[in-house]
Amino acid sequence: MRWWSVANFVSNAGTWMQLTVQNLLVLQITGSAAATGLSMSVQAAPALLISVFGGAAVDRWPRKLTAAVSQALLGAVAFVTALMVALDRLDMATLMVLAAVTGVIATVDGPACSLLGNDLVPREDVPSAIGVGALVHQAGRLTGAALAGVTVGFLGTAAAYAANGLSFLFVASVIPFLRPARGAVRHMAAAKDHGAKDTMSVRERLAFFARRPRLLALAGVTGVSAVFGRNYQLTLAVLVTGPLAGGAGSFGTVSTVLAVGGIIGAVLGARLRRPSVRVVGALAAVGGLLQVVAGLSPSLAVLLVMVLPMAVVESVSDTAGTAVLQTDPPAHMRGRVLGVWGSIGTVWGLGGPPALGLLMELAGARGALIAGGLIIAGIIGAGHLLRERRAAVPRVSPVANLETAA
Repeated sequence: MRWWSVANFVSNAGTWMQLTVQNLLVLQITGSAAATGLSMSVQAAPALLISVFGGAAVDRWPRKLTAAVSQALLGAVAFVTALMVALDRLDMATLMVLAAVTGVIATVDGPACSLLGNDLVPREDVPSAIGVGALVHQAGRLTGAALAGVTVGFLGTAAAYAANGLSFLFVASVIPFLRPARGAVRHMAAAKDHGAKDTMSVRERLAFFARRPRLLALAGVTGVSAVFGRNYQLTLAVLVTGPLAGGAGSFGTVSTVLAVGGIIGAVLGARLRRPSVRVVGALAAVGGLLQVVAGLSPSLAVLLVMVLPMAVVESVSDTAGTAVLQTDPPAHMRGRVLGVWGSIGTVWGLGGPPALGLLMELAGARGALIAGGLIIAGIIGAGHLLRERRAAVPRVSPVANLETAA
């Protein structure tokens, strides 16, 4: 697990370095901010269309081999991009094709690597392993974004892509030496037996997801939070540069505090032993109320005080939700569930920012934060009350009804 965490840190740093550089590269090629957004959408689109199939593949194929091959393929795409940049042969159409190929590979790589990390620890330690993964992700994000500017400044854009390619190859070289925990071996064997007999259609996989109340509740909580909150890079950027009269430097400070809060939350999330949808919902509601207070901030100093707990709560909630998602389904269905979740998450990712942008057009940055936070807390609170009311209604069996009638 330690080796896997180190490998993931290196890979995350390389990925965020490439993502940062890719946005700059698109701007250099086209001079259009819209084209930058289009390149991100093209890379995300395959998850919407084929994540269900990628998740099924992860359940059917050997997990270590699947993860190693997908990491090697992602490295190859990064090296090809680096070569084309170095030779000045990269145009917008080619970049879009490479982004789409990356997105297709990621539909298999994402669930494969997530579940492989869980196999390295005993079953009771899976929530902690997920928390460590979240911590590694946040640390890699910070490191990669910082290294992007340094790498481009001293070595050029191609070097950033090449460095990301090397990070993928490092992960691929570590995977063959990983050894799953004893308990995980039994679960993997059972999953393999089920997967060999699997003939489920896409509709049946979706129906399996829909029949699990915990997963549906988790999808609802995550969805409302994704649409009306969480997009802090958008809402807080407008709030800082608009009503609070700050500049790019001020928003950079806010972004740093968000990242620090994410790291603290990942550490706290790793200590959760029994995460549940109720915990995820409670944290999301608290995050919504904190968002309301942040929207009322009279100054940048007050906003910074509120941003830290917002980021902490969001990170702990994400860690708990991921633990539920990866442990609730039976072992032989976890890849398929992650595939369905990838498609659902892409819908939120693509639809959330435009919806929030429209809300800001109508109500301003403050109004969007306040209204969004109240909607999140209100919907989650109403859902909790409805669940409690249903649980309180006594269920009378048909046998009891017959006895009463007699």
